[in-house]
Amino acid sequence: MKRRRTALLTLTALLGAALTALPAAPAAADEVEQVRNGTFDTTTEPWWASANVTAAVSDGQLCAQVPGGTTNRWDASVGQNDLTLVAGESYRFSFRASGTPEGHVVRAIVGLSTAPYDTYFEVSPQPGPAGDVYSYTFTAPVDTTQGQVAFQAGGSADPWRLCVDDVSLLGGVPPEVYEPDTGPRVRVNQVAYLPEGPKNATLVTDATGRLPWRLRDAGGATVAHGLTRPRGTDVSSGQNVHSIDFGAYRGRGRGLTLVADGETSRPFDIGADAYERLRLDALKYYYTQRSGIAIRDDLRPGYGRPAGHLGTAPNRGDGAVPCRPGVCAYTLDVTGGWYDAGDHGKYVVNGGITTWELLSTYERSLLARTGRPGRLGDGTLALPESGNKVPDILDEARWELEFLLKMQVPAGQPLAGMAHHKIHDEQWTGLPLLPSDDPQPRELHPPSTEATLNLAATAAQAARLYRPYDRAFAARALAAARTAWDAALAHPALHASPDDGVGGGTYADDDATDEFYWAAAELYLTTGEKRFADHVRTSPAHTADLFGGLGFDWGRTAAAGRLDLATVPSALPGRDAVRRSVVRGADRYLATLAAQPYGMPYAPPGNLYDWGSNAQVLNNAVVLATAFDLTGAARYRDGAVQSMDYLLGRNALNTSYVTGYGEVAAHHQHSRWYARQLDPRLPAPPPGTLAGGPNSGIQDPYAQARLQGCTGQFCYIDDIQSWSTNETAINWNAALARLASFVADQG
Repeated sequence: MKRRRTALLTLTALLGAALTALPAAPAAADEVEQVRNGTFDTTTEPWWASANVTAAVSDGQLCAQVPGGTTNRWDASVGQNDLTLVAGESYRFSFRASGTPEGHVVRAIVGLSTAPYDTYFEVSPQPGPAGDVYSYTFTAPVDTTQGQVAFQAGGSADPWRLCVDDVSLLGGVPPEVYEPDTGPRVRVNQVAYLPEGPKNATLVTDATGRLPWRLRDAGGATVAHGLTRPRGTDVSSGQNVHSIDFGAYRGRGRGLTLVADGETSRPFDIGADAYERLRLDALKYYYTQRSGIAIRDDLRPGYGRPAGHLGTAPNRGDGAVPCRPGVCAYTLDVTGGWYDAGDHGKYVVNGGITTWELLSTYERSLLARTGRPGRLGDGTLALPESGNKVPDILDEARWELEFLLKMQVPAGQPLAGMAHHKIHDEQWTGLPLLPSDDPQPRELHPPSTEATLNLAATAAQAARLYRPYDRAFAARALAAARTAWDAALAHPALHASPDDGVGGGTYADDDATDEFYWAAAELYLTTGEKRFADHVRTSPAHTADLFGGLGFDWGRTAAAGRLDLATVPSALPGRDAVRRSVVRGADRYLATLAAQPYGMPYAPPGNLYDWGSNAQVLNNAVVLATAFDLTGAARYRDGAVQSMDYLLGRNALNTSYVTGYGEVAAHHQHSRWYARQLDPRLPAPPPGTLAGGPNSGIQDPYAQARLQGCTGQFCYIDDIQSWSTNETAINWNAALARLASFVADQG
């Protein structure tokens, strides 16, 4: 299974060669204090302070005079090194802290004292002058004798005084029992149902027989009623559940609730307005992800920030980025593009599938019977480019396309025409960190066949969509696509290394068959040339079953070619068979949806939820939406629309996975700059940001400490430290934007 490798995913690999192995903790380990002199009765030894910090004992506590004018939290720190941590053992990290004057934040961490300085636990309280006591439990992910406790207090414009006392790192404590608050047992789409669309809910109950339900308006009056449908044990959650179908009610309203088994659901609307907002919010997300441009606060109030990676100190900048040693002898200007996820890296393969999905959202609006291109037109997204008579969605996609074109190896160089796989920091950085404050050197990583074909596919698609607005750009994009195609044919098996995960994700892939098919499809649809049609028809992907349970993503791109071949007019021989294959895939997803008591077209093998499972749900729903566009059959439209319920609250956790949508919604996604959870001076993720969602792998230490043994849907936690379940990513938001746009068009 091909999978996204993101921040810290290779933690074990990174540490394995550098750390001393220690025996595993016994089942009932004694409680052992790791911190020495955490009470500061007479001395600060063996605590250290950074050179710009004056630290001393004062009234039996360690007090540090923190200078103003620093940039990063770690620029002013006190701490203790050489602590022993045992993998799998639980620790209680506790301390008392005060801050004068009030309003300053301290980042308290337990991590590695040597490179790569991984963080195993962190919290960022804002201690007041009177002092507060803090206590947390976490599980160590590694064995090491080079652990560290530190209090990072930099990043303030003004000087302040931090005092800490009773610092403890106690090993062998009982692990923390995590019980998510799932709220009322009636689980609904907390945002909105379409008046003429399906309306379903899920009731968690021990009852085995049918139960009455009532739909109430905002005033409490019953407007519909019926009986539940018992479904037995839901495999995805381990719960006994009933289904509620109130689709016969066609009224509109706000603040409705559903009542069953003595429980009242969270409120919701019946109407289409919320999806018009979500369509735009999911797309507006990309402006605040932009690299190489200052984000204007007048366009995104609360999200204004300096430009990242333009070479202004402490940035090294993306204007002349060298390759990793031994890869190339030139530098490239790779400014622009979108930051990929919660880190500051930019990746061609994920940028490619993201750009395709945004362009396809617009292309559908031009071709589908329910498409509304005006809803994606000029001025809809409040961008710096708004008012240029180009649809805003194309302006936003072009910001990434220009970056992708810059990643192409120049003529005259070895591997000319290929595309570099990625560009990111030399080493991992910590959280929080604005893009403008990133001090790390930047590096180009080797070209890959997959990245080159992503460039070919998206540039070819762009050539046909931008032609009415900018013929010169369209011609440049098509020329780059042709060059990339020829380069990939000459180098069909240059794959990114799965071990290249220091400073950024790997996005490793060892089979370019699907990318060749996708690129050939886009080049054929744009040019009509026989050589591309021949490659499409002879590719094993052309007749393969592409619509499996996990759906399509950056590592499974053949479906992108199949969907466009089915929907974009062409003279491809056998096109009817292509269209039928999409409908067959949709039939499978409909059957999956019907079998799932929570109503989603996603049932992973073994109930093992994949990284970014929410995007898998959305992309499977995109196949349903495409089948509706091809056939006009209402069952496919209803299946696609119903799939949105799961993302917006009708799930086992009773939470909306989209920030700003629903009474209880994800808002602590893993990000270095949407990091209000760690620093109140920074914003939370903007409205319309999708969380990755349940991930049975729970690869990050924070989730591992709380979710061990989790079942399917319960493998998720809304915390900024859970990068394996709660990251934000450009490709995931593209899937949200595409389905939200489809649902809005049905309202």
